[in-house]
Amino acid sequence: MVGSIERMGHNLYSNGSIQNFNGLEEKLDELRRLLGKAAGDPLRIVGVGAGAWGSVFAALLQDSYGQYREKVQIRIWRRPGRAVDRATAEHLFEVINSREDVLRRLIRRCAYLKYVEARLGDRTLYADEILKDGFCLNMIDTPLCPLKVVTNLQEAIWDADIVVNGLPSTETREVFEEISHYWKERITVPIIISLSKGIEAALDPVPHIITPTQMINRATGMSMENILYLGGPNIASEIYNKEYANARICGAEKWRKPLAKFLRQPHFIVWDNSDLVTHEVMGGLKNVYAIGAGMVAALTNESATSKSVYFAHCTSEMIFITHLLAEEPEKLAGPLLADTYVTLLKGRNAWYGQMLAKGELSLDMGDSISGKGMIQGVSAVGAFYELLSQSSLNVPHPEENKPVAPVELCPILKTLYKILIRREQSSQAILKALRDETLNDPRERIEIAQTHAFYKPSLLGQP
Repeated sequence: MVGSIERMGHNLYSNGSIQNFNGLEEKLDELRRLLGKAAGDPLRIVGVGAGAWGSVFAALLQDSYGQYREKVQIRIWRRPGRAVDRATAEHLFEVINSREDVLRRLIRRCAYLKYVEARLGDRTLYADEILKDGFCLNMIDTPLCPLKVVTNLQEAIWDADIVVNGLPSTETREVFEEISHYWKERITVPIIISLSKGIEAALDPVPHIITPTQMINRATGMSMENILYLGGPNIASEIYNKEYANARICGAEKWRKPLAKFLRQPHFIVWDNSDLVTHEVMGGLKNVYAIGAGMVAALTNESATSKSVYFAHCTSEMIFITHLLAEEPEKLAGPLLADTYVTLLKGRNAWYGQMLAKGELSLDMGDSISGKGMIQGVSAVGAFYELLSQSSLNVPHPEENKPVAPVELCPILKTLYKILIRREQSSQAILKALRDETLNDPRERIEIAQTHAFYKPSLLGQP
């Protein structure tokens, strides 16, 4: 009887708030019809990659639609074998015991004892194991609902109708090349929603950006019509805790509109947009400047004045770069600044910059950090610098009356490159760059961008 009551409680309540199920089944049925699903054949949704956002995204779908078991099946894939260290296991035990609902759930599932043993050092837990109980290794303080976890990639994706890419951009190509082998015999074409924010640089035949959706397209041979990007000013843990948020799903109209409707929840509003690649690139660009923001915050003891100076300069550089990448950059201003703002406030890239400046992390530790996951801004710094330093993209210098590579008008990007990639300077260099008397008023950089025809369609692989 207790079990029945608790199951009912999980369906009606999520993180303490009453779920509004009005219209959920209708939205699910509508998407099933569009995908041609027959009665008795569940819609199969698979998350690939179990970082914070990938895990939360799967959990949101499970919380909303998991009750309709005959109509939808939601799974998540992550690699097996990642051990949970002793300190994390101890912290996880504290989180479990601070949440009565989580504690009761684990006891009911006969899973509590293994967390006791892990805290005592008598047992090693694994990331895929705790994910089944609703714990993401990159987000221990936010328990999720239990998830169906698959560690064999072929088993996870071979018959998937919708695949959600939650991998870092640095892993996307490799994993989807493997996936393409398992899809050779498929008759139906799946839909892919990419959550990944990051870019790569390619210099041949002309300098251009490669985004995760383009990596997926090249790895699988799938049409871009079936590949979409979802992004926005989102902090994963806050979204799962029902903080109001919004996002955009970008791509072909055929799928973005019905998917926006399917994903929309009272606390998570999803809009749609046709400009996939530019939004995706902007999602990677804000990570670059978030690292510098973290450094400035740490080095100035959270000085609001210093952070505002940095914000003025970094946003002017972002606006300048946006004018290189987009034909109508004004349309991106709101989403880009909103995403930048939340990332500077509470994102992992800003945290990484803080830890570097404080000396609590070193560059030798790499850009995949335990408890946080991949710091995608590091590789993005290298990619944007490499692209914007190409002479083929030269723009007129406002004072020297000569053509220069675009990166020469981006002193913060140049400084971050010297700190993070070349390792020629310490984090203190970011303050020296801000306090340089020769540094131009950020207004001038914006004026330059707005008064010159800087748009370079080749940067995004456009003809």
